[in-house]
Amino acid sequence: MPAVTVENPLTLPPVAAPAEARQRQVLAVTTAPSGFEGEGFPVRRAFAGIDYKHLDPFIMMDQMGEVEYAPGEPKGTPWHPHRGFETVTYIIDGIFDHQDSNGGGGTITNGDTQWMTAGAGLLHIEAPPEHLVVSGGLFHGIQLWVNLPKKDKLMPPRYQDIRGGQVRLLTSPDGGALLRVIAGELDGHDGPGITHTPITMVHATLAPGAEINLPWREDFNGLAYVLAGRGTVGAEHRPVHLGQTAVFGPGSALTVRADEKQDSHTPDLEVVLLGGRPIREPMAHYGPFVMNTRAELQQAFEDFQKGRLGTIPAVHGMSEGENPEGGEGAI
Repeated sequence: MPAVTVENPLTLPPVAAPAEARQRQVLAVTTAPSGFEGEGFPVRRAFAGIDYKHLDPFIMMDQMGEVEYAPGEPKGTPWHPHRGFETVTYIIDGIFDHQDSNGGGGTITNGDTQWMTAGAGLLHIEAPPEHLVVSGGLFHGIQLWVNLPKKDKLMPPRYQDIRGGQVRLLTSPDGGALLRVIAGELDGHDGPGITHTPITMVHATLAPGAEINLPWREDFNGLAYVLAGRGTVGAEHRPVHLGQTAVFGPGSALTVRADEKQDSHTPDLEVVLLGGRPIREPMAHYGPFVMNTRAELQQAFEDFQKGRLGTIPAVHGMSEGENPEGGEGAI
């Protein structure tokens, strides 16, 4: 971990906040509870316990794995519906097949991202390919849910296939960090993901003792989730480790630093950095639907039960009126 890397980060454009930038203070550090999703793969609920006012426009994020599957163990999700938001699935290690009722899909593997705008609604499935089920192997990734504003909630569905080689690679001035911009922009450098809600999504790898001090849009919120390793966040050097989320307050720059000594199973600090412009609209969220009102949620369930969100290929055997799978974290 991770798949997308470079031999010499100093060949990449450096990014650093200007000296006069206002540092974001750390409002809170939370620890993700562990659970199981889909057909039984392990997840950490990265945003559990964080007030939505600090998350908006993000809804939830699951860290899937990191897990080394034995032969026959790899698991995925059954067919299920979505409406009203976007799902972002980023595979760090391993491989996943995706298919949806709108014709989107494909295979994503090390460093790839699938960006699915559910919009008005669709059905989809994610599962390991048969050869991985037979052989077993390493699996690690994240899934992020990004809200859509009311005006876009019923837009036509869309699918983006973002390959690992397409992400924008940057570094810190001393070359101690590798920054992968998956979506949005960082200091004028654009990532490949096209978003309806303005956001920035970055996967950062920091070598032991390295620090990043990044310019961050003042109209965005700021979150840092630790995928692996340990370090500190903010100018006040608040400690963080695997499975913890740091919530930043207002400002124009944020700081993350890797400890000099890392855990035995990871050489570096791995962090997902997220920022987005808050939508500031009422949110009604239940299971696989994210709308603005309870009535709209009820309509989404009715539309699903009446087959208006798409048709599942008959070979998969799920009846049109079957209940949607999963709770808050269903992918």
